[in-house]
Amino acid sequence: MLIGDVARRSGVSARMLRHYDSLGLVRPTGRSGAGYREYSSEDVRRIFHIESLRSLGLSLREAGRALDDPGFTPSELVDDLIRQTRERIAAETELLTRLRRIDAVEPAGWEDVLQIVALLQALGSKSAGKRQRAALSSVDEAPMPVEALVEAALSETDPNVAGALRWALARSGDGGLALLAEGLGSPVAEVRKRAVQSIVEIPHGEATALLQDAIANPDIVVRRYAALALGARGVADAVPTLIDMVVEGTNDVDAADALSALASRPALADQIAIRLVDRLTHGSVESSARRRLTQALADIPGITASRALADLTHDEDRAVALTATYILGIRDAR
Repeated sequence: MLIGDVARRSGVSARMLRHYDSLGLVRPTGRSGAGYREYSSEDVRRIFHIESLRSLGLSLREAGRALDDPGFTPSELVDDLIRQTRERIAAETELLTRLRRIDAVEPAGWEDVLQIVALLQALGSKSAGKRQRAALSSVDEAPMPVEALVEAALSETDPNVAGALRWALARSGDGGLALLAEGLGSPVAEVRKRAVQSIVEIPHGEATALLQDAIANPDIVVRRYAALALGARGVADAVPTLIDMVVEGTNDVDAADALSALASRPALADQIAIRLVDRLTHGSVESSARRRLTQALADIPGITASRALADLTHDEDRAVALTATYILGIRDAR
């Protein structure tokens, strides 16, 4: 079979077949009377074998070695090809992500593209200072893709950079909330914590709705952050978790402040006071927790809280009784 026929049947160009010949990969078995290359069926089979190996990513040299070396074992080479392919996929995925992020902000010209690329590179820098500057400048200098901000916020370990990223996210609107919501479901506790910390700083209604969902999150850290934020936003769903925080002594001062803010609404004041009293009378609550609950009643307005404090002045626990007496004295002075 002449070279033109082989090229048509195999899909390998005549030029490439001549290259194979020059490398010694596939030498035609014979020559025609006119001196043209003639390929046997075995030659054609070898061509197909080389093309098959090339389709796996092998170089021509590696393909020739695989076919000619009787002792050749493919496992090591295949493992290396798998590694190279994974690295290539990772690099291409990173490039695709960068391109998508640039496209998302709809740059007006190449100057905008260059600014965005510079910010993205700075955001991925090993220098905390560069990352912080990129986050702070993302609002004024060039629009930073919100996806990049969220990714950085969920992975940032430096507290100063993390604060700058949360600020930038809050300034960017609610475009990152869906991605932050995914962060709340991460299997990594630190990522869940960073996600809720970022949501807390976004003032929009959608963020509040997301925090209301987070109040039922299995992660207690997420629930606590959500409760403190919801308390400040006047959402009554936060009350049970806030009272738990007072009992447990975890950010109990902040939790008591949030309860006080909620109690400024008359409809909630008595409900909060009743819940605090219920926990006070629970037999399993330790003395220190009962004192914190008593202190939390201090800023809860209304008759229910005052009556509870009056009863507590006679409490068997002297520390609780003294605390209640002191608080009542301040309330009477007001």
